[in-house]
Amino acid sequence: MLLRPDQRTKLDDSNDNQFYDYPRYVTHVDEGFIQQLTNLYRDRLSPNTRILDMMSSWVSHLPDDMKFEHVEGHGLNEDELAKNPRLDHYFVQNLNENPKFPLSDQSFDAVLNTVSVQYLQYPEAVFTEIHRILKPGGIAIFSFSNRMFYQKAIAAWRDNTEEGRIELVKTYFNSVPGFSEPEVIQRQSQVPSFMQLLGMGGGDPFYAVIGTRQE
Repeated sequence: MLLRPDQRTKLDDSNDNQFYDYPRYVTHVDEGFIQQLTNLYRDRLSPNTRILDMMSSWVSHLPDDMKFEHVEGHGLNEDELAKNPRLDHYFVQNLNENPKFPLSDQSFDAVLNTVSVQYLQYPEAVFTEIHRILKPGGIAIFSFSNRMFYQKAIAAWRDNTEEGRIELVKTYFNSVPGFSEPEVIQRQSQVPSFMQLLGMGGGDPFYAVIGTRQE
């Protein structure tokens, strides 16, 4: 078993649909993190491909100068998804209740997840679905920092170190046959120079774990 039952628990065990019932039009990481994420997408995604932005919101952080064949959104708040200008279509679904995507086999070139992996209670089921919908050679990019809704993160995440969380996401990929050995990107925060001059250091660290569906 990938996680013990106690590792899947949340401090707030109320239904996630209730917690995300109202929209939050905020970004959950700082501008330095967002810029690094957008740059990573520019480097690793290809134009005119099909993208799934899972556990998304009102913004996807995709490069403005890149056009895609289709961007599918998934999340828990319909108002947020409806305001996301990069989404061509979206669906609302609680993956902790039903991890199966309503999407066809091998229909996407990339799956993206931004600062949300910590909320998955059954990651092995979700990562199996990611593998199923990815085309051979397709990639999944999971990015995260050290922020979270603490009461909604699973115990395996809450009680871990930042290095331990990287290893945890790697085990999620490794639990599914057919993914390559995950690649890890770990960078220091990028705090704008004017903020440094004001003594406002300590921006959000940037982590990404990337897996590729093998042929």
